[in-house]
Amino acid sequence: MGDGAVAKASPFATALPHCGSLHIIAIAERTGSRRVQARPGMDIAQTALTNHFGEDCMKRILAPTLMALLAAPVLPLGAPLMAQQSRASDLTQVNAYIRAVKTMTADFSQTDRAGQTLTGKLTLAQPGKIRFQYQKGVPLLVVSDGKALTMIDYEVRQVQRWPIGNSPLGALLDPSRDLSKYGKLVDSGDSSILSVQVRDPKRPEFGTITLIFKREPGAPAGLGLYGWVALDAQNNRTALRLTNQRYGVPVADSAFRWTDPRPRGRSAGG
Repeated sequence: MGDGAVAKASPFATALPHCGSLHIIAIAERTGSRRVQARPGMDIAQTALTNHFGEDCMKRILAPTLMALLAAPVLPLGAPLMAQQSRASDLTQVNAYIRAVKTMTADFSQTDRAGQTLTGKLTLAQPGKIRFQYQKGVPLLVVSDGKALTMIDYEVRQVQRWPIGNSPLGALLDPSRDLSKYGKLVDSGDSSILSVQVRDPKRPEFGTITLIFKREPGAPAGLGLYGWVALDAQNNRTALRLTNQRYGVPVADSAFRWTDPRPRGRSAGG
């Protein structure tokens, strides 16, 4: 890493109540380093991730958006109904994607609201199993065994666990969940991008997650998952971008086990 240890963060501020920006900064002070990466260029998926959550980005897109609205043609009377049907179809497609993906691996790049970026490897197996293996030098592991979501901090030998249903990642890891009841489409400004914001109105403390998909004919249900943005009630934001996605790959169940770092440590994850 060049100058020693790095700050640690979870891939979803909303899923882990003590892993928002303040917790991340505290860890950075403890480890003696903060790793911040500038990202001079953004592709379509990165722009979609930023449009709804970055003030600077909103300022950059405001003018062209207004210009586009002024130049837009007058829509026929049936357009609202057609748009509503299209949105319902898009949510159905996202549901189909989640149910079609049995396993997936990908590289991830995770950035918090302070601009700190960490990388690693994601492994997913439905239903409910996911693992975030961080880059070398970051003694943090986040894993779900299908029942509980666990964050293990090997540096301080701390383990925290929550029911997977209490995490916004439940929207991605529960194939039986109907996103039409909890999700709404967010305009990304690009027809090739689907942005779905998921929030349980009865449990706002669980936070909000916006899943970003790109239309890809060869991907499951014609969609590829490009990442997400998680936002908690305290406005702590974490953005995660995926690359090198591979679907339907063999994934061993041992990938979702972990070693307990606490005294009298034991293998866990079941």
